[in-house]
Amino acid sequence: MRIIHFLWFFLIPFWQILSGNEIFLVSSQCLDDQKSLLLQLKGSLQYDSNWSNKLARWNKNTSDCCKWDGVTCDSSGNVINLELDNEAISGGIENSSALFSLQYLEKLNLAYNRFNVGIPVGIDNLTNLKYLNLSNAGFVGQIPMMLSRLTRLVTLDLSTLFPGIHPLKLENPNLKQFIENSTELRELYLDGVDLSAQKSEWCQSLSSYLPNLTVLSLRTCRISGPIDESLSKLRFLSITHLDQNNLSTTVPEYFANFTNLTTLTLGSCNLQGVFPEKIFQVQALETLALTNNKLLSGRIPNFPLHGSLRTIILSYTNVSSSLPESISNLHNLSRLELSNCSFSGSIPSTIANLTNLVYLDFSSNNFTGSIPYFQRSKKLRYLDLSHNGLIGHLSSDHFEGLSELVYINLGNNLLNGILPAYIFELPSLQQLFLNGNQFVGQVKEFRNASSSLLDTIDLSNNNLNGSIPMSIFEVKRLKVLSLFSNFFSGTVPLDLIGKFSNLTRLELSYNNLTIDTSSSNSTSFTFPQLSILKLASCWLQKFPDLQNQSRMIHLDLSDNQIRGAIPNWIWGIGDGALAHLNLSFNQLESVEQPYNVPSNLVVFDLHSNRIKGDLPIPPSSAIFVDYSNNNFSNSIPRDIGDFLALASFFSVANNELTGRIPESICKASYLQVLDLSCNALSGTIPPCLLENNTTLGVLNLGNNRLNGVIPNPFPIHCALKTLDLSRNSLEGKLPKSLANCELLEVLNVGNNRLVDSFPCMLSNSYSLRVLVLRSNLFTGSLECDPTGNSWQNLQIIDIASNNFTGMLNAECFSNWRGMMVEDDYMESGRHIQFRFFQLSNLYYQDTVTITIKGMEMELVKILRVFTSIDFSSNKFQGVIPDTVGDLSSLYVLNLSHNALVGPIPKSIGKLHMLGSLDLSQNQLSGDIPAELANLTFLSVLNLSFNKLFGRIPSSTQFQTFSAISFKGNRGLCGFPLNNSCESNGADLTPPPTSQDDSYDWQFIFTGVGYGVGAAISIAPLLFYKQGRKYCDEQLERMLRQVFPRFGFTYTRYDFGKVVAVEHFEDETPDDTEDEDEFEAEASLGRYCVFCSKLDFQRKMAIHDPKCTCHMSSSPISFPPTPSSSSPLLVILHKKF
Repeated sequence: MRIIHFLWFFLIPFWQILSGNEIFLVSSQCLDDQKSLLLQLKGSLQYDSNWSNKLARWNKNTSDCCKWDGVTCDSSGNVINLELDNEAISGGIENSSALFSLQYLEKLNLAYNRFNVGIPVGIDNLTNLKYLNLSNAGFVGQIPMMLSRLTRLVTLDLSTLFPGIHPLKLENPNLKQFIENSTELRELYLDGVDLSAQKSEWCQSLSSYLPNLTVLSLRTCRISGPIDESLSKLRFLSITHLDQNNLSTTVPEYFANFTNLTTLTLGSCNLQGVFPEKIFQVQALETLALTNNKLLSGRIPNFPLHGSLRTIILSYTNVSSSLPESISNLHNLSRLELSNCSFSGSIPSTIANLTNLVYLDFSSNNFTGSIPYFQRSKKLRYLDLSHNGLIGHLSSDHFEGLSELVYINLGNNLLNGILPAYIFELPSLQQLFLNGNQFVGQVKEFRNASSSLLDTIDLSNNNLNGSIPMSIFEVKRLKVLSLFSNFFSGTVPLDLIGKFSNLTRLELSYNNLTIDTSSSNSTSFTFPQLSILKLASCWLQKFPDLQNQSRMIHLDLSDNQIRGAIPNWIWGIGDGALAHLNLSFNQLESVEQPYNVPSNLVVFDLHSNRIKGDLPIPPSSAIFVDYSNNNFSNSIPRDIGDFLALASFFSVANNELTGRIPESICKASYLQVLDLSCNALSGTIPPCLLENNTTLGVLNLGNNRLNGVIPNPFPIHCALKTLDLSRNSLEGKLPKSLANCELLEVLNVGNNRLVDSFPCMLSNSYSLRVLVLRSNLFTGSLECDPTGNSWQNLQIIDIASNNFTGMLNAECFSNWRGMMVEDDYMESGRHIQFRFFQLSNLYYQDTVTITIKGMEMELVKILRVFTSIDFSSNKFQGVIPDTVGDLSSLYVLNLSHNALVGPIPKSIGKLHMLGSLDLSQNQLSGDIPAELANLTFLSVLNLSFNKLFGRIPSSTQFQTFSAISFKGNRGLCGFPLNNSCESNGADLTPPPTSQDDSYDWQFIFTGVGYGVGAAISIAPLLFYKQGRKYCDEQLERMLRQVFPRFGFTYTRYDFGKVVAVEHFEDETPDDTEDEDEFEAEASLGRYCVFCSKLDFQRKMAIHDPKCTCHMSSSPISFPPTPSSSSPLLVILHKKF
């Protein structure tokens, strides 16, 4: 035992020698001159004594200054190390000669202070300095040249985390001049220093003068790329930080040759190209961070055995492919961040072997398959697998034994099954996100709820049902509870939720819950910390009493059954700090007076109620204001624009507003969405609304009573994506300057009085998706400059009911690529929208009205896969181009009521997505192509009133159409028509064209003979009244039987009035089918124009039942002309 004790006397000094000789640096008492200089330094510096842990303790009564905090001396008693970092020093250093008189200083650390001055003159006197740290000390301005005289420096740190307005900079001297004498430098930290070094200057300077550099940190230094080849000379580099510089270059492969490289961070450098795989395999590499380089691609290679990597951060890059199984070779890996990349495939099960894993983030990728088990990763604290395509069930085995797990986010995947109670029982878990999955069933009760550390539970957007488990209401630390968009049921008393004394966010919207507010009252019930309350669709019958909620900033009570008036106390919620108020989709009728809308209100949503009276004046802070779908009346306030100075969204659509559009609205210079549609606004469109507005993305003034012309010009930097001026009384032409709106996606000017040609100036618009010109007075052909891209994204075009002429251009159809996209899964659920808050889920939803089978239907969501062509009721001639068959995703095709000739193209049979086809009222000939029988999605077909002949194709789909789809084609036979091709001996070939206009004189003379004989018998009867009446009745009976066989009906003219014959149940069964079809359209208030001739001698109007249908509030009629036989428009007004 004595021998052991004796050995310690030898081992202790030996250990001290091996661990460095700093222990001996304080062995001698400091010299008096050193103590005096230190006390002078303390006296000259300005510092916060309450913050200081060193200077404040320096005491002149203490004899040995070498024992003062922050002071180290050598064996002779000279001060060689002075560490005054984080001492809250704010001034005095520029006047401190004492500091620069400490000639023996080898280490000076003034980091993390508040000097706010330039680096002081005199610091170059400290010629023995080997370590100088002035980082984050508040020094500003040019780095003085005198620092370069400190030639013994080994470590220099001038970095700053917050460069601010006046950062340190190296201009004169520049980087080259500054380091050319510092050949001993091994560690250089200049983060945040403005080097402004261009291209390869910085690389060449460093490699030329600092060849032995081991640490290089140049974050946010305004250096640019490329990374020069000369940097490869720094072969001793161990740590390299080049983050947040606009290098705009590829990563050189020579980094893989730095055998000592332990850390490489290149985040936010705008890197491009493919990242070299060999860098991943550097044996010494411990940290690799490439985050936020979206143009950087590549893949993760196989890792060598016993790799050193501890941290891999590739978030927000384009690194893709799958994750290799060899990831398990990285036994030291503790942090793995791959969020927002392009990884796919399954997560390898070998990841479970990473026993040192602490932080794992795979969010926002395309990972599929099941979630791996993490039982062996006992150190795991953070797990984020959200926003992927992961499937399968969760079990307790996935997280068994993970006692340190604090954060779990599995949101927005495809996980299903029942939630295991175990996941709520993890002892350290604080935040749990399982939202946006397909979990089903009832959430089970879980143990130890009262002692749980959970502060966030998000189960929203699943298929969970049953009652909310009572365990949740026992979690005392809960701050966020989000259960919206599930199928939870039952009644939840509001005072039960009041147990959450720490609750800041409560979201129960869109379930089958009933929130009971009867037990709450303003005097005894409060949510002391609640700032966000969302109770949409919770069957609320009245406003919950929230008068004492002093911290509430967000309140959503939309989609309930709250009636009556909006109480005036609601404006005082949050002590006037309420920023978001949504009361939409209720049954509110008024606003209680007086009211004072809080000045901080940013989102103000009252749409879809029954509120009457004047428009409420929004607060000047409002960004989103929606008053649409109410009963507001009177005019828009003249000064409304003064209150919309910050607004991005303003809608008063579907109200009863009258008067003119106030010009003050042009003051709303930040507006992105303006919707005044479906009112009774009159007057002209204020020119300022378009001329100077470069932020407006959506302008909807449709369905008003506006007149005049469309203002011109549109601004050069036009931002419009949606322009809807439909259903007004606008005149004139479309402004040519509309071509400035290159982002335009939806243009709807239908149902006006515009007189113009086809808008070829828009043919270069690559983004245009919807074009509606219907029911105007457009003329001319559709020919445009062939150099344009001709609307490659166009998906809906409606130019019906105009006066367009000419041939249908085959090239037009072949250019519309937007109608050729088939089975695009990614596009199938997307619709045209305008997102006006980029960081939120708020967007404006475009709508459009289309006509199918004569019925107008409003598409409240324009899906990007929905396509439609409506050229009906124009004067197009020629044949239907075969290229129409290239539009493989076309759903609606309407070419009816034109003068098209020739056969129906067989290529239409290739339109497998076609749901509605209307080619009626043309002069098409030939047979119906058998290929049309392959259109299995076809639900609407109208080929009536053409010159088609032959057998109607037989298929399951064609058998679903009635005879009305084929009537008016005398040469057609077969089902569903009554005339069988075999029984009637129908000729399936067309008649010779030479006989079309010839006369069969044999039948004519026979008819004349019968006519003369009948005249001899009937003529005497015409000379007295009863005889004429009898003759008229017999003739009327004959006409009713004969005329329908030729596609005509007739109307008797009695007492100077034209009476439209609506149906003949007994004599004309085909017309009865017409009536049934018409009655199916009963709610539209449509009218039809009949082409007729009036015979005044016989007082009868004979007309063709083929009609063009339009929408109108009242029929338009034209009186007959006094000629004996003249064209006449007879209006049949029906509620089709």
